[in-house]
Order: sequence, then C-alpha cells, then structure tokens
Amino acid sequence: MTFTLPDLPYAYDALQPYMSKETLEFHHDKHHAAYVNTGNNLLKGSELEGKSVEEVVKGSYGKNQPLFNNAGQHYNHIHFWQWMKPKGGGAIPGSLERKIKEDLGGTEKFKEDFIQAGVTQFGSGWCWLAVKDGKLTIMKTPNGENPLVHGAKPILGCDVWEHSYYIDYRNRRPDYLKAFIENLVNWEHVEKMYSEASR
Repeated sequence: MTFTLPDLPYAYDALQPYMSKETLEFHHDKHHAAYVNTGNNLLKGSELEGKSVEEVVKGSYGKNQPLFNNAGQHYNHIHFWQWMKPKGGGAIPGSLERKIKEDLGGTEKFKEDFIQAGVTQFGSGWCWLAVKDGKLTIMKTPNGENPLVHGAKPILGCDVWEHSYYIDYRNRRPDYLKAFIENLVNWEHVEKMYSEASR
C-alpha cells in the first residue's frame, strides 16, 4: 500500500488565528508531502512494501531508520490534521473526560502535563495522549517516533517540530501548545480513537 497525501479536512485558513494559512500550506503541502514521497521511494522493493502505514512504522522501527522516519511522520500527520478543527477545544466528551480524571488527575492537570511534555521535548518531536495497558498516559517522543513503537496507541498528538509553529509563534512553543489544546483540538476525533484503542 503506497502512502498518499490526504486532503486537509478543512480550508487552509480555517484554523486562524491559532494556526495560519501560511503554516498549513507549508506544513501540509511541503513537509507532509515530502514524507509521503520519500517514504514511497524507500518502500519500493522493501519487505514492507504493500503493508499498512501502521505495519510499516512498527516493522521499520530500529531496522530501517530512513523509512521509519518518513513512515512515522506520515502516520503522525495523517492524524494531526484530524486532531484539529475550526472552533476546536472546549468540553471533552464525557467518557473520555471521566477516564482523564481517573488516570491523569483531571482535565486541567492533563492539559498542564500535556503542554509540559511538548515544552520539554528537546528539539523536534511530539507530545501525546495515548492508551497503554488500558490506561491513559502522556508521552513525548523525538523526531518522527510515536507511541505505536512503545506498545501504546496514540489518541491525541501535537507536533512540536518548528515547522508546525515558527511562522505563527516564532520560538514561543508554550503559547502554541496552549493554543492547540484550548482552541484547536477536535475532541470528537480523540474520543473516536480512544474508543478504538480501548477495544
């Protein structure tokens, strides 16, 4: 199965003022497209050709670093676009909110810890809300790595590579993460992924 660049589920200017049209054009049309194109070239003739994105990510981890880098970033971005929506943020759906309270000490503590994970990820990487062993956990990973390769299933992730925020926030990563969690998250999609990860 070859990698395909998905269309954004909203217009390029739909996430303003929290994420600009210029950021989305660069991030989706240049960066994500490059992961797709490079990943497809690296897949050709490999033993992972024809596998799903998740299988390529897990199968290349620790074995084929160039392929893993691009497959990981492709997987991450497929979901990143879905994890945001215009007029996002707001109330967390009931069942997920209850689980956040149970496992992570409540909504506000979760948000603080999620932002902190993103702020303290040195260099490029991601911060995550994931399901591992039936419990919610906050994680951070370098570069294109994600919870899949650590026995967990991501249900929310925020890209803290500079190309995700530098046009809009310059070096103010904490402000970008706060805007993401308060104003951009598509909680319905997070809840859907939580339901799937809990089966």
